[in-house]
Amino acid sequence: MKMPRWLAGSIRRMLLVVLVPGLLLVFSAELWLAWRTASEAADAAYDRSLLGAVKSIDSSISTASGGLSVELPYRMLEFFELTANGQVYYRVATEDGLVEIGSSDLPPPPKPLLSGKPLFHEGVYFGEPVRVGSYARELATPLAGQAGPQRVVIQVAETLEARTGFQRSLVLQSVARDFLLVVVASTLFGLAIAWAMRPLARLRQDVEARAPQDLTPMDSDGVPAELLPLVGALNHHIERNREQTEARRQFVDDASHQLRTPLTTLATQVAYAQREADPAALREVMDNIRQQLDETIRQTNQMLSLAKADSAAPEPEALDAVVLAEDMVRRWWPLAREQGVDLGLHAPMATLPFRGEPGLLKEALSNLLHNAIRHGGAGCHVTLAVATDGRHVRFSVVDDGPGLPPEELARAGERFFRGRQGQLPGSGLGLAIARTVAQRHGGEMRVSVGPEGRGLAVTMELAGTGAPPPHAGKP
Repeated sequence: MKMPRWLAGSIRRMLLVVLVPGLLLVFSAELWLAWRTASEAADAAYDRSLLGAVKSIDSSISTASGGLSVELPYRMLEFFELTANGQVYYRVATEDGLVEIGSSDLPPPPKPLLSGKPLFHEGVYFGEPVRVGSYARELATPLAGQAGPQRVVIQVAETLEARTGFQRSLVLQSVARDFLLVVVASTLFGLAIAWAMRPLARLRQDVEARAPQDLTPMDSDGVPAELLPLVGALNHHIERNREQTEARRQFVDDASHQLRTPLTTLATQVAYAQREADPAALREVMDNIRQQLDETIRQTNQMLSLAKADSAAPEPEALDAVVLAEDMVRRWWPLAREQGVDLGLHAPMATLPFRGEPGLLKEALSNLLHNAIRHGGAGCHVTLAVATDGRHVRFSVVDDGPGLPPEELARAGERFFRGRQGQLPGSGLGLAIARTVAQRHGGEMRVSVGPEGRGLAVTMELAGTGAPPPHAGKP
């Protein structure tokens, strides 16, 4: 899930947005718990007072006269009213309601009373909420005219002003305490986050203080463990930049070296042509100049292709390896026929889909075919083969020409390397381009001796499915 832009912009903001609502949620839960605890504490305290009033009235009940009489302890009720800070009501009655003393309309118990077990419940008396304590016991002597056991019910009710005030006081104390804790915790969180972000600030300062040419790895000493992966990634990025910078520098040095000789040769040939009066000799010089220009243009294009393969952003497309190979064979077949080379294609009848960069692949295959045709010579057989193992796509250019000595095979693919047996002009970049393109497509290039120990076999093995990975580095 993608993080909102306003939240992803700051780790400090993200932590506060996550932690502060969590604290508020805990504060809300604590407030609810405090209210429950205060209610239970208030009920426990005031219910004990109610039970004391009930017991006091119960001790004053008498049936000696044959009826039900109560000698009310008024002092006790006055004291109870004073402590309750509200109105107090009572009711004494037989369970059948035939004899009743006090407030007859007090709310009845919500369920049957058990003898000797007090029951406390909420109710409404004359539109005012009250808390009622109800108690029932059997009379030792039934009232006159009653044959069986008889129970008396005692109820004492009080209004809720005192209870509510007591609960409110407890809740307000808890809210004040919890609010103070939230403020302190939030402050501590903010300070802890600011302190924890100091290594990031130092890391930013170290990066900003570096000179543009400074590509040395960053020191990881004293860096917190959580930041070590970041420092490692930065060092990896620095190393890649250093390699690319070194590759550009090497490319510029190599290009200047490789182009200086043909350009000097061209200048010499042009000067000679300007002094030549014989038309036949002049034509020969112009042909040499044309060949030198063609080779210089080809060498320049190869260096540009190599630079693009080194640094350009990947742009893969859906391709068919068989179609690509057929197109390359058709393109180079005229030159092969002109050179007396038998150029063929070996590919399956089915399609071989994969993802790659068509421009770079065509340039790499063109270099391989061009090298095989030129160096193979008349009568040579050159084959472009396409195959797959389900995970990779392979392009192989195989010839039965002179090939390379075994000691030079290991260097095949190095930039500007040309074998000692190479008599034709060239830049030594063809195999280097193929190798770089193969690595750019998540694969590799292999150079080996051709079939039956003759010629050369160059294989480009590419990732067969999905987009090619980013540039894997210079070859």
